[in-house]
Amino acid sequence: MTLLYLVRHGETDWNRARRIQGSTDIPLNDLGRSQARETGDLLARRRFDAVVASPLSRAAETGSIIAERLGLGAPELVPEVAERRYGDAEGLTGEQVEARFPTGTPVPGRESRGALVARVLPALAAIAARYGDGASVVVATHGAVIRAVVNHVSPDTDAHLGVPIRNGSIHSFEFAGDALTLREFDDPIEVESERPGTYAFEYQNALERDDADPA
Repeated sequence: MTLLYLVRHGETDWNRARRIQGSTDIPLNDLGRSQARETGDLLARRRFDAVVASPLSRAAETGSIIAERLGLGAPELVPEVAERRYGDAEGLTGEQVEARFPTGTPVPGRESRGALVARVLPALAAIAARYGDGASVVVATHGAVIRAVVNHVSPDTDAHLGVPIRNGSIHSFEFAGDALTLREFDDPIEVESERPGTYAFEYQNALERDDADPA
């Protein structure tokens, strides 16, 4: 069994402004760096073997800060755990999405949820295989990635439905054989910050409600 701890990156200015980031590379702000340090200190209560991260700078820096707090080397960058691509919706607020892409209007360049899952799950399996049985690995990634994995592996669990995936939050999974299962949503404790988590839950709902791909 391999344990994977998926961590959402710290806050960015676009998170604060509630703009959809997707594949746009927006760096952490000062609060985001503080959140990453807090998360690293929480994770330091447990033993970890490695940190891997999305190459987008907000996740890569989060991973670097966490790795330093854990006394580990620089994170391995894994492109497949980068954020979902939102195409022409990137940079927009929820209100702008509603105005530009009314219900039923496709968003050019948006990655489907099925495509997201198809690239992320094999990457997580490869990470688990690379570090081996008994390893614990931190994966610094993104809100939509974590949401997609949670929904895929626990489709009948409603405890997390409607719950924001906050900046700096930790979500643990285990790989045993070929099976990935959710151990705990928001593990080990909630990460406190100066403001509520800024996962763009409301306006990403506007994007997802018209998505014909249920995966």
